[in-house]
Amino acid sequence: MLLLVGSFLVLMLVGVPVAISMAAASVLYLVSYNVAPDIIAAQRMIAGVESFPLLAVPFFILAGNLMNSAGVTGRIYSFAVALVGWMKGGLAQVNIVGSVIFSGMSGTALADAAGIGTIEIKAMKDHGYPVDAAVGVTAASATLGPIFPPSLPFVIYGMMANVSIGALFMAGVVPGVVMTVLMMLTVAIFAYKRGWGSDTPFEMKRLLAASLEVVVVLAVPLFIYLLMAAGLSMNLAVGIALVVLLALDWYFDFSAVMALMTPIILIGGMTMGWFTPTEAAVAAVIWSLFLGLVRYRTMTMSTLARATFDTIETTASVLFIVTAASIFAWLLTVSQAAQMLSGAILTITDNKWVFLILVNLLMLFVGCFLDTIAAITILVPILLPLTAQFGIDPVHFGLIMTLNLMIGLLHPPLGMVLFVLSRVAKLSVERTTMAILPWLVPLFIALILITFVPAVVLWLPQSVGLIR
Repeated sequence: MLLLVGSFLVLMLVGVPVAISMAAASVLYLVSYNVAPDIIAAQRMIAGVESFPLLAVPFFILAGNLMNSAGVTGRIYSFAVALVGWMKGGLAQVNIVGSVIFSGMSGTALADAAGIGTIEIKAMKDHGYPVDAAVGVTAASATLGPIFPPSLPFVIYGMMANVSIGALFMAGVVPGVVMTVLMMLTVAIFAYKRGWGSDTPFEMKRLLAASLEVVVVLAVPLFIYLLMAAGLSMNLAVGIALVVLLALDWYFDFSAVMALMTPIILIGGMTMGWFTPTEAAVAAVIWSLFLGLVRYRTMTMSTLARATFDTIETTASVLFIVTAASIFAWLLTVSQAAQMLSGAILTITDNKWVFLILVNLLMLFVGCFLDTIAAITILVPILLPLTAQFGIDPVHFGLIMTLNLMIGLLHPPLGMVLFVLSRVAKLSVERTTMAILPWLVPLFIALILITFVPAVVLWLPQSVGLIR
């Protein structure tokens, strides 16, 4: 096991990409110790991606790219400005609200940072905010992407841990709301201390218009319920509700109602049994195409082709990491790394809460060095048997792991969000790191709350009957 881990770390230190480092270290270990035939490397790598839930990966990535191509990000930004732009530190609050909405479409922190994050940083700089503040709040809000459903890390975790992806999606809603509130409070504190004012004048008409859009979206599930209570079938009730919604949107030309409907459609469809989480990814793509080609008519064949090629490139890199991590994780398992770690931890403590503290520290450390997908693929087979020994719900543990690894995205040496925002804002990596540090406080508070108050995570999926 020392050769496997040691060669991987050496390759990482000399700058070899994560996926290639894991694959090369795995092959070296197989050849050196002859623990299995060489063909096993290829078999395990193929088995790592031969999974139905993984079909969700390219479709969720494509949905996010299509939303960007359709110009939906601009509409989300305008809606967020109308809703909270009048507050002190208005554009920083807009940044957070915009990320919450966009997270319901993209499912990844990188898409959030590179998509709506680009618009938000430019707007904050143009309004006189320090570039450090713009980068910090954008980085922190980007972590909401994989917590609110849909979520790419939840898909990978659900596949690896054999846990309901729908339950994970539902479990992310309340923690996502908690994180949003904590970030908005942080902005309010910064605004008070640094004298940030509002960025748009308070207009009751604009605020009521934005609030009306939220009410319209929340009224759709209630309208469907009332139609079903009146004796209509579920399919007919949903069809009527969508027709009424489209008519209202065409008549009033809402800014973001259709974007806000994305998570409602996905979660509602899964709850009603219309589609699985994997099929929900296809539904997200169909909805994105409808908005871009039919409703807003902002998508052309060239933008559609560009979104498709971007999706192919991103999917290839993600699945290459999964294949390499699969053989690496398998070798860690057969070399009894899980048993060794289990024995080491059990000699330190047999207390569940102390164990969770140790695991949080481990995942925060790993998240600084490993890509999120690779970390999940490697850590789940090792840590999940331990969580079972301590009686920790796998859905709860999935939220803990994902948030830890999202925080890791903001750290050097391999924090991908850090590098994306460094490029977007034209700042050095060192200065970007310092800009992000204060914004880690609300994330760590949320992490502590999610770790030690399981009800925050489990209440909603238990309420809808996805877990017991």
